[in-house]
Amino acid sequence: MVIFDIDGTLVHSNQIDSQCFAETYETIYKRKFPSIDWRHYPHVTDHTIFNAVIQEQFNRRAEEEEIHYFQDHFVGLLEKGRQERPEEFMQVPHARRTVLRMLEDENFAVGIGTGGWRRPACLKLRHVGIPVEPLFMSAADGKETREDITHDAIRQAEQAHGEFDRIVYVGDAVWDVQTTRNLSLNFVGIRRNGDYHVLQELGAETVLKDFSDQAAFLEAIRRAAPPKNP
Repeated sequence: MVIFDIDGTLVHSNQIDSQCFAETYETIYKRKFPSIDWRHYPHVTDHTIFNAVIQEQFNRRAEEEEIHYFQDHFVGLLEKGRQERPEEFMQVPHARRTVLRMLEDENFAVGIGTGGWRRPACLKLRHVGIPVEPLFMSAADGKETREDITHDAIRQAEQAHGEFDRIVYVGDAVWDVQTTRNLSLNFVGIRRNGDYHVLQELGAETVLKDFSDQAAFLEAIRRAAPPKNP
């Protein structure tokens, strides 16, 4: 099984996604969003980040109806940004081709494990031509941690295919390294700007720039290991 992160791994959406999240919050609540440096929050998931800010500024947890209302506005802003600045939502080079080829290969089960909510995640995948329906997709809806999200993607796939000989997570961020280390999962890093050291310094052994070299990516999947302790 290969599980992909979305933002920064499959789609160039990190910056605009964060900006839209903060802008949506400030529009609805008329208060400054504390920080779009996600490392400041207990866990890097939309569910936890949103609840943490509501707790900090209003001394309560977010209500379910409130979360849906926020998502409506957030997705609307992302859709507007996608139309006005499509370059901000481009695929990481050859990400679509890679996912489609794996979906056609019976040797692979393909999952998505994203810290974002499902609705914006689906918007971004469809924008770059990656179909959502065949994927074992787990998002942040109702889930506190990225470990919870990853476990759910694996559970879905195992219900369909049974246990896997090998599971590899493909991600771009420091929290992806931390999550896979916590779960003892094999990891392949993607750093489209070529700054491999960001993940290597945290213990990631295999880091690629993107998916341009299909043979190199498949070899990386084959030899991927869990991140070492830094």
